[in-house]
Amino acid sequence: MAKHSIFGRIAQLAKANINAILDQAEDPQKMLDQMVRDYTNNIAEAESAVAQTIGNLRMLQDDHQQDIKAAQDWGNKALAASRKADEFRSGGNAADATKFDNLAKVAIQRQMSAEQEARGAEPTIASQSEIVDKLKDGLNQMRGKLDELTRKRDELNSRAKLVQAQTQVHDAMRSIDVMDPTSDVSRFEEKVRREEARVRGQQELASSSLDAQFDSLEDLGEQTEVEARLAALKAGTRPQQSIESDTSDVDYSTGTPTGTGTAEPSRTEY
Repeated sequence: MAKHSIFGRIAQLAKANINAILDQAEDPQKMLDQMVRDYTNNIAEAESAVAQTIGNLRMLQDDHQQDIKAAQDWGNKALAASRKADEFRSGGNAADATKFDNLAKVAIQRQMSAEQEARGAEPTIASQSEIVDKLKDGLNQMRGKLDELTRKRDELNSRAKLVQAQTQVHDAMRSIDVMDPTSDVSRFEEKVRREEARVRGQQELASSSLDAQFDSLEDLGEQTEVEARLAALKAGTRPQQSIESDTSDVDYSTGTPTGTGTAEPSRTEY
């Protein structure tokens, strides 16, 4: 029964679809490790069982060869006894002739028994030979599956390690990525940009205030001139011309006219 169980496992494992098994596994890597162990153990058991089966076959074959040899030997003995009997009979010795004929008959009976044993073992030998061939083929297939499993396991382990390394590198790169809005560098850069924008705003505001002050000064100067001209009109005097229309020379050290320019304006009578 143990042999039949092992032989059944050989056939089952040899026909196993590794890819289908892996597709159904929750953890293919662990499944492959377990399958490699199972295949290795089953192959060891199968090899022992197949070796025993081959040993039994070889014993049957040896017995068969011995039966064939025994049949040949008894045939030769029967022939020799028959010839001896013929010699005694030709010599007129009937008693010895009968004796050797009887020996020939015994040898023939032994020959027939050996031949029967040989013929009876032949179907068993043929059946066992077929089984052994199938078991050898199954073992070879199992060894091939074991090699395939080992390669897949090693490949999967390598790929898993590569993915792990890539993940670690990716995480490391993300941790130092200056474009990452969650990184310290990016937050500091955003703070600097806000400060730069605030300074530009202050500069723009200061520039606008200064322009407004100059504009107010220009408006005040114009108003002052208007008031001065109005006062001159009321006093009955000619309003002083603007600097652009004044052609008199000015002493720039004192800021007063030198008298070489246009004469003093005359009074105007209304």
